[in-house]
Amino acid sequence: MNKIDHRIHYIMMTDTETCNTIVEEDGKLNIESVLVYDLGWQVIDKRGNVYRERSLVLRDIFFHEKELMENAYYADKIPQYLKEIAEGKRIVCSLYEARQLYKADMAEYNTLTVCAHNASFDYRALQNTQRWVTKSRWRWFFPYGTEIWDTMAMARSTIAKQKSYISFCEKNGYLTSLGKPRLTAEILYRYISGDNNFIESHTGLEDVDIERQILVHCFRQHKAMEKSPFAE
Repeated sequence: MNKIDHRIHYIMMTDTETCNTIVEEDGKLNIESVLVYDLGWQVIDKRGNVYRERSLVLRDIFFHEKELMENAYYADKIPQYLKEIAEGKRIVCSLYEARQLYKADMAEYNTLTVCAHNASFDYRALQNTQRWVTKSRWRWFFPYGTEIWDTMAMARSTIAKQKSYISFCEKNGYLTSLGKPRLTAEILYRYISGDNNFIESHTGLEDVDIERQILVHCFRQHKAMEKSPFAE
């Protein structure tokens, strides 16, 4: 077991990749229907130091819901997952085992802080999956008292207000239909890294790594910021 520094606020930086059980007629994703097949996380601090990382493929969905997986948005990545599972890069486990590992890491690092980009999506996806797999016998993936942070909300409070970011988005056409700077993890990372050709992996652990750097960049602004994805 790692030696824990109790002066550090540890954070569970988390990302999910999902398939869905319902597709709306307009092609939009029904957020209440998404199921997680890829769960990645890093235990980090506010400076971006990484203390542990895990990349898990959930057997309950990836292997047991093959029809849903074939229609997943990133179904073309299935051969990549199979290759990386065979290489030991990703670990296959049940949702129950993944949840036990997740809770154990939270307990070991004495944290109830979970962070993700567009965190309301990942939060709901994991709750949906818990209920789907257990047929609602168990309804909550996260331990009681978990605090959810959202790097999108944090970026909206800090990076999105910077003239340089607004100019960057205007120059590259990274604007919403209302003319506001977009705040996807891919675009934020392009700005932070200076690599405007960066393409997000859309695999759990790899996306966690760029979201970790977005979190660090937000904290470096030393500004008051909203962290919750559920704030009104």
